[in-house]
Amino acid sequence: MGKSNNIVLIALIVALGGFLMGFDASVISGVNKFIEIEFDLSKLQLGWAVGSLTLSATLAMLASGPLSDAIGRKKVLTYAALLYFISAVGSAIAPTFTFLVVARMIGGIGVGASLIIAPMYIAEIAPPEQRGRMVSFNQLNIVIGITVAFFTNYLIMQLAQSDASWAISLKFDEYNWRWMLGLEAVPAILYFFALFLVPKSPRWLAMKGRFDEARRIMTSASTPEKADEFIESMKENLDSDKNEGIPIGQLFKPALRLVLAIGLVVGILQQITGINSVFFYAPMIFEQSGVGEDASFSQAIWVGLINLVFTILAIALIDKLGRKPLLIFGVSGIVICMSLLSYGFHSATYTLSEESVSSLSEEIDKAALSSVTAITYDNDIDFKRAIKQALGEEKAKEFESELIAAAAKMNSWLILIGILGFVASFAVSVGPVMWVLFSELFPNWIRGLAISFVGLVNSAVSFLVQVVFPWELDVLGSSMTFLIYGVFAALGLVFIVLKVPETKGKSLEQLEALLIKDTSVDVKEA
Repeated sequence: MGKSNNIVLIALIVALGGFLMGFDASVISGVNKFIEIEFDLSKLQLGWAVGSLTLSATLAMLASGPLSDAIGRKKVLTYAALLYFISAVGSAIAPTFTFLVVARMIGGIGVGASLIIAPMYIAEIAPPEQRGRMVSFNQLNIVIGITVAFFTNYLIMQLAQSDASWAISLKFDEYNWRWMLGLEAVPAILYFFALFLVPKSPRWLAMKGRFDEARRIMTSASTPEKADEFIESMKENLDSDKNEGIPIGQLFKPALRLVLAIGLVVGILQQITGINSVFFYAPMIFEQSGVGEDASFSQAIWVGLINLVFTILAIALIDKLGRKPLLIFGVSGIVICMSLLSYGFHSATYTLSEESVSSLSEEIDKAALSSVTAITYDNDIDFKRAIKQALGEEKAKEFESELIAAAAKMNSWLILIGILGFVASFAVSVGPVMWVLFSELFPNWIRGLAISFVGLVNSAVSFLVQVVFPWELDVLGSSMTFLIYGVFAALGLVFIVLKVPETKGKSLEQLEALLIKDTSVDVKEA
């Protein structure tokens, strides 16, 4: 029992990198509206402000696996913690848009490293029968970080309206978005020091020929007999597969074709169905349903909580039901929820009545709205275009949420159910299961490079989704945007049913023997 608790504690500490990733990524959702106005950003610039972190994370992922093979998993995670801290402070004090983007990209390097190396480390130290649950700790911490970010954003918005002297003296009203970004410095420092309690990866030690150290660490986590089995298994793999100097071309050998295809499709599917559009733009999406600014921030908290609850459910089920059943169930739910969202926004109408115009903020030129008053618009694109023509680009941008709330006639409950259902479906399936599959699919001799590569593709797709989402809402409209996500989910579901294998309960060596065919021929030819 003591040894089991020890390994769980180690996994939880390492997975704190996931918390920082989740917080760093989703805290921007509360910042978007304010930096768009303060720095006078276009929709694509706003997308760049959000996606810049993911861009640098994408590049970091390509290097993090091989780098961790060279210097160790633990050391890479320690550097990542420092980068998170530098990014948080830099983002909070950013005087210009360019400065903010650079600070965010520094944090992105930490995101890329921890997103790849944390689950890799946990998979390498966890016993096979507990590996699925423990690797999912990283996804659990990501969603906790997302939830905390939504909550702290909402709390800061409330403090910005507070009359308390301490809140006024800390200038929550003037520096609201800066406080949102700066809070990350606290968990970043905690993560840095907590990593001193974590041992080196036993598999990495074995790769370096340090078998006595590896055996000692594995013995602290399991029985001496199992530790000896691990060492012997690693020696066999090291004898048959040369770990060092593996070129990326080895990934495309026929022997790896199946596992690489599965990794790529699942990695793309996780992002192209739009999850980071919700996590990074949640208040903006809820504002499109006409609920207003305050309600949009409070509803964003529900996104985080639903994500957390269903991720915990996935962790409880992943080693019982298996990876594939969860994927099929969750992706089916994504298809249904995206269809609901597309229908909900498609059926909406937008009308500014004289009564609703009179109740708008005093800063809005009500006379200028006379050209759009009492006119019903069948979609959000035409309505927003008319508002821009009436008020001008700057004022329309500043008061878009209030104007949509005054004009929209739609079933906002349907939108809320669709968003929360989508998040629940994602969290119980492709969210945590993807990282478990990544840690299991690839053989030991190329795991670092392979996870970096498929993680790179996953992050690149995430970057594209984040950058174009504000533009999509502006040009394609909400209904078409969510319909596109639903189509991608349907295609992914077909692939999962036909091609994705079940991996639960098997050792990494057993999976290699099962999934990698004719390895001795293919990998030696190069």
